[in-house]
Amino acid sequence: MRPRSAEFRSLFAGLAVLLLFTGAATAAEVRVMISGGLTAAFNALVPEFERQTGNKVLVAYGPSMGTTINAIPVRLERGEPADVLIMVGYALGDLIKKGKVIEASRVDLVKSPIGIAVKAGASKPDISSADAVKRALLAAKSVAYSDSASGVYISTEMFGKLGIADQMKDKARMIPATPVGEIVAKGEAELGFQQISELKPVKGIDIVGPLPAELQKITVFSAGIATGAKEPEAGKALIKFLTTSPVAKEEIVESGLDPIPTGTTN
Repeated sequence: MRPRSAEFRSLFAGLAVLLLFTGAATAAEVRVMISGGLTAAFNALVPEFERQTGNKVLVAYGPSMGTTINAIPVRLERGEPADVLIMVGYALGDLIKKGKVIEASRVDLVKSPIGIAVKAGASKPDISSADAVKRALLAAKSVAYSDSASGVYISTEMFGKLGIADQMKDKARMIPATPVGEIVAKGEAELGFQQISELKPVKGIDIVGPLPAELQKITVFSAGIATGAKEPEAGKALIKFLTTSPVAKEEIVESGLDPIPTGTTN
């Protein structure tokens, strides 16, 4: 007759194996495509979401728009799998119109202001007013801006609003698929314009500050479930975590973003 202790050990071993396989069966791999604005906060939060849910997050990075190989619309067009898309709100809206994202799943996550950066240690220009920004731009030998929402605004609206579109043609350039801060850190541009949340993680730069109110353009970043999602429920859980978790709110604010209250329409 087997000792009772041996029977208990056998029972516990069996339960452990059962729990292991049950957990493996219920855990999901959530595939996320995300653009730069939320990336720093998101990457910091992924381990906590994985710990709480047992799910695994697989991330693909790229701009919200444009034609570069990693741009989210381009990734989707070539058939890359995705459960959750986190990107500029109006670009997500375009994907909803094209049937790539479930309309009812859209959640506006954060508001993101545009900031200005210089190389670490360089003199910081006065950017306290529209006129001050204009003077700083005209004095700079080179200017860089992103190929996403902030850069589109800078190049197609702000330069014109300041009346310096012609003067900026030869010294301002769009930076595709690379953080603008990296270009500034290398000394390849004196001034860099991008969302503050995308500038903050870059080493070798100093953030001068946000654009003044009369020039500021707030970008909304949103999330949605892809129509071809294999793990839509796990994707919804991830979006809920980003919008309701206290740890998520804290990390998002720290990254330079302004959380949008759940249910708010923007």
